[in-house]
Order: sequence, then C-alpha cells, then structure tokens
Amino acid sequence: MVALSITNPVLADEAATRGEKVVDQWCRLCHLRAADPPNPDMAPPYEKIVQRPGRDEAYFVRFLEEDHFPMTIYRLFDDEKRDVVAYLLSLQRK
Repeated sequence: MVALSITNPVLADEAATRGEKVVDQWCRLCHLRAADPPNPDMAPPYEKIVQRPGRDEAYFVRFLEEDHFPMTIYRLFDDEKRDVVAYLLSLQRK
C-alpha cells in the first residue's frame, strides 16, 4: 500500500470523509465514539487511539495491513484503507 501523504487539503478532507464512512460501517460496532461513556466491553474511541505515541501515518498503514485479534477481520479494499488512514490523521489534527 502506498502511503497517503495527501498534500491537497481538499483531497485530504474528501478522503477523510470517505474514511469516516468506512469506520462507521465496519468499526463502530466495537469502538466507542468520543462522546460515549466509558464501557469496558468496547474498544476505545479513535480520538484517543490517534493520540497515543507512535501513531503516525506509517503506523496506521501497517496496522491496516495486519490481522489484530480480538478485532474482527474486515477485508477492506486498498482505497478504503487509505481513506481510513486519512480519517485517523484528520482526528489527530483536531
């Protein structure tokens, strides 16, 4: 997978919007939203995950290429993975 590194802010925003839709469709069944109350049965919200040390574009790209148990394995297309990375990076900028 080629790294994202979109320099055009409009394209980055469009990719992040698409990535958010992918996350909402496949990942929100297990991950909390930022405004949700804590729940030990749920995975942490992405807004917290992206703030952990070492969580950069390369990390997210690599993470989406590997299986991570107990996470459900979703086989995303490469363009969906790029969009999810754009979404995660957009959360870091907020």
